[in-house]
Amino acid sequence: MAVATTDPVRLPPALPVPRYLQAIPFVLARGKTIAWLRNRYGTEFMLDVPALGKTMVVSDPVVVKDMFTTNSDLIGRAGALGLVLGPGSTFSLEGDAHRARRKLLVPPFHGKRMAAYEDIVEQETIREIASWAGGVEFATLESFMRITLNAILRAVFGAAGDAFAELRELLPRFVMLGSRMAVMPPIVRRDYGSWSPWGRMLRYRRRYDEIIAELIADALADPAFEDRQDVLSLMLRARYEDGSRISDDHVADELLTLLAAGHETTATTLGWAVERLRRHPALLARLTEEVDAGESALRQATIYEVQRTRPVIDGAPRRTKERLRLGDWVLPAGYSVFVSIQLSQASEQNFPNAATFDPDRFIGSNPDNHTWIPFGGGVRRCIGAAFANMEMDVVLRTLLREYDFEPTAEPDEPVHSRGIANAPGRGGLAVLRRRGTAAQRVVRAGEVADIAAHRRG
Repeated sequence: MAVATTDPVRLPPALPVPRYLQAIPFVLARGKTIAWLRNRYGTEFMLDVPALGKTMVVSDPVVVKDMFTTNSDLIGRAGALGLVLGPGSTFSLEGDAHRARRKLLVPPFHGKRMAAYEDIVEQETIREIASWAGGVEFATLESFMRITLNAILRAVFGAAGDAFAELRELLPRFVMLGSRMAVMPPIVRRDYGSWSPWGRMLRYRRRYDEIIAELIADALADPAFEDRQDVLSLMLRARYEDGSRISDDHVADELLTLLAAGHETTATTLGWAVERLRRHPALLARLTEEVDAGESALRQATIYEVQRTRPVIDGAPRRTKERLRLGDWVLPAGYSVFVSIQLSQASEQNFPNAATFDPDRFIGSNPDNHTWIPFGGGVRRCIGAAFANMEMDVVLRTLLREYDFEPTAEPDEPVHSRGIANAPGRGGLAVLRRRGTAAQRVVRAGEVADIAAHRRG
């Protein structure tokens, strides 16, 4: 792990250009910029960019492990996401306050509760895909956004209603704008009036807070409050060691964190899953056979591989609180460290034949926590990781059971930045058909084989 030191500062190499010239390619093409710098300088290099400032980018697994195991008294959260989510979000809390809050948030997302949430996810998936038209190409991403938003809203609040309906309309706009604002320089994050981006953010936030205050009051007044199992009620009943509960303001911040993190990133990964599977017809056929057999190992490995090859989040940022030795380098206090998810998961050192989409690499083994890091790591690893994995598994299982996806020989969809999240540039295009009789499936298998042969040729 990184340790505090008084040794002289020693930084990795940096691109010898002014800060504003570094910022332009980073904002416009983060992925390509990071990859180019990795090829030029190696697994550690320096950047000076908006939202993070002076930043050491790391991807070597030894250094990544050091980062994730460093005491939180020495290194904390970096980036502006906490400004969007609020001071009571786990993205904003540090030290003892952060540790105590995570302890309270674990029970709602414990593995034993996943079975109850599975039914919600499957219901929302079936509801959404009922309107899908066969034989017509369409972008799946917006459908996945609706599935994941409705599922997390039901898991968090337990029931539908007017407040539920308004949040369903408000949150996508709020999350999209907040995602973009989090990577912008501070000058943009100012209120220049109600129609400025940050002014609009504040207006969304005020309405969100009003809705959550109403839902908290309704929950506390519910005669069945003690028996409710929705996340809001579990959070309101949770108690710190001194007997106090999370304040209403902080409950609102935490719920926004769960709603945002449990919505866009999961939906985007599902969009990438469709994009990847349509370009790997042999795998698609195996997954369909597996779902018919009631098994799941290959599907889980495929989810891991989609997250590895098409990470929705670029990296996990931290900020030094003291001068630290990290690997071969010594960083001053106040510098950022950016653990590059993209570089780590595309590394030949970590994943042989890394450019190949090959879920079989994960069959029979779980990913390593310091090379496969789509949920971050250490004490700040995404607390909803188990929920997100369950959600992706249930959605894919349901789709494979109900539909045949038509493979394609079209080029890969480009990466499109939605602010923090990286989405398929054409929305995860799909052409599908309702699954038919056994005879029809035999014909379909022949078509799949023909497309696979075409791609190999």
